[in-house]
Amino acid sequence: MTVSRALHRPELVTEDTREKVREAVRKTGYVSNMLAGGLASNKSRLVAIFLPTIANSIFADTVQSLMDRLTQAGYQTLLGLTGYSAEQEEKLLEAVLGRRPDGIVLTGTLHTESSRLRLAQAGIPVVESWDLSEAPLDMLVGFSHEKVGEETARHLLKKGYKRFSVVTISDPRGLRRCNSLIAELKRQGIEEVPMEVLAPPATLEVGREGLRRLLEQPVSPDIVVCSSDTVAQGVLAEAASRGMNVPADLAVMGFGDLSSAAQVHPALSTVSVDGKNIGLQVAQALLERFAHPAGSHDPVRIDTGFTLIDRAST
Repeated sequence: MTVSRALHRPELVTEDTREKVREAVRKTGYVSNMLAGGLASNKSRLVAIFLPTIANSIFADTVQSLMDRLTQAGYQTLLGLTGYSAEQEEKLLEAVLGRRPDGIVLTGTLHTESSRLRLAQAGIPVVESWDLSEAPLDMLVGFSHEKVGEETARHLLKKGYKRFSVVTISDPRGLRRCNSLIAELKRQGIEEVPMEVLAPPATLEVGREGLRRLLEQPVSPDIVVCSSDTVAQGVLAEAASRGMNVPADLAVMGFGDLSSAAQVHPALSTVSVDGKNIGLQVAQALLERFAHPAGSHDPVRIDTGFTLIDRAST
């Protein structure tokens, strides 16, 4: 029992005992049988995390803080990549649910009906992250993509921009932000907003190709709004290769506030989302549910918000 505590609940034993157990594990090459432990306790101590991609570091802070907090609490994590596809998410759920995870973290609120039904029947705590919804599966931690689009449009209109354009990948959440921005611009009297939609993942090449396409159109934009900082940095690179001055000839707006956004030249204006806080809030919601699984629960609906950041590119 002492060994079990040292391996799975190390906070319950002394550091001297933990070190003795770690040394025994090193000498013997012992590997814990998680399946047997799960059968005995009805707990797998496994949390599955579904991400659209790991090619885009926009999710890095969320995943890092989430995994760190769960590991600290004695849980292991399993990553699955959906490729921005609800159908692929459904396939992953079918495979993962057989491993009896204690909890599941999903990115976004777009799921197939089969996935919704399967999760409802499984009765496993679920957190949908990076989004808000009127009909969540269970717990919800994120922000409104529609509000991001609307506030970005109003912010840039106040700065005097008139000829808007958009470069985005076909990510459902990115498209919602961009469509919301375009809808707000139309309400403000701007009818024509060219939008280039390219295949994921978000890369510099996507940004460069998007701007190339926009500049082939009869009217050149005075600002390009991008679905991510990575795409926006590609736009900056293409503009530089053409000798365009940013922001005098062309302004650029990103999304995500990656660590590189403030370091590129010119520094990129963007929308900051607190990914680390999202991860911590998701972990806390899961851990509280694990600690109190029975009975009724107050709904977890956490709006983490966002912040518009002006830098040199606008």
